[in-house]
Amino acid sequence: MQVRINKAIADLGICSRRKAEELILSGQVKLNGKVVRELSTQVDLDIDEIEVGKQNHRKQPHSPQKKESFYYVALHKPLDYVSSVSSQQGHSILELLTYGNATTKRDKDAYKALLGPKSQDKNITLADKIRLYPVGRLDKDSEGLILLTNDGDLTNKMTHPRFEHEKEYELQLDSRLSKQAIKVLEHGMDIGEGEYAKGIRILKESAVGRRYIVHVILQEGKNRQIRRMFGRLGYKVLSLKRTRFGKFKLGTLPVGRWKFIQKKSLL
Repeated sequence: MQVRINKAIADLGICSRRKAEELILSGQVKLNGKVVRELSTQVDLDIDEIEVGKQNHRKQPHSPQKKESFYYVALHKPLDYVSSVSSQQGHSILELLTYGNATTKRDKDAYKALLGPKSQDKNITLADKIRLYPVGRLDKDSEGLILLTNDGDLTNKMTHPRFEHEKEYELQLDSRLSKQAIKVLEHGMDIGEGEYAKGIRILKESAVGRRYIVHVILQEGKNRQIRRMFGRLGYKVLSLKRTRFGKFKLGTLPVGRWKFIQKKSLL
């Protein structure tokens, strides 16, 4: 059966449909060895071969008789890790998906079942067995909840703006928010470089010593959006942690640790 090429890439678990469109338009996608730039291109995964990205991810033709297993992982991303499958810009979050960082015995048992005899090798990760991709991004200088999966359709549903999935963050600021600043933040604002950010919701604000803790909710995901919004109003974001994505909450998941979760807990 033929489908649009961006959907095919998402179905293969490589990235979301929106990200696939960006890769296609920038010439980073090949169909049967030839660069393709038309978003309307139709492909048949039983026949065609797709190559994506600079790392030349290549998938063999899909067999309709073999049902692909999807996996969903929640990770508490530490500072200084990049939300990418590549380590070109720093340590990748995939490096954290080791046996030792699994949260519970159940997660460790599932890990061993997937990886086999080499499961406890510190240089082996879950990503060596499953082609996992992050659902959305967290900046290198931010921490908190990040989701990973090989389910391209789920990634699209969680990240495309039309689905309006909320993301909740805990910020530390250098000074208390003024009433005027709250009004601007909740209304929406110009964040520079020709971009406009929709309003965010301020949940609560509290003082801890000389720092101020603010909990916010947003539905967009523009590059460094929160830091840019507060920065334009003269505030310095001292730390930023994502505590919820859609329905799923970070909870007590320790920094640097991961666990398997169910799809129904996300949507």
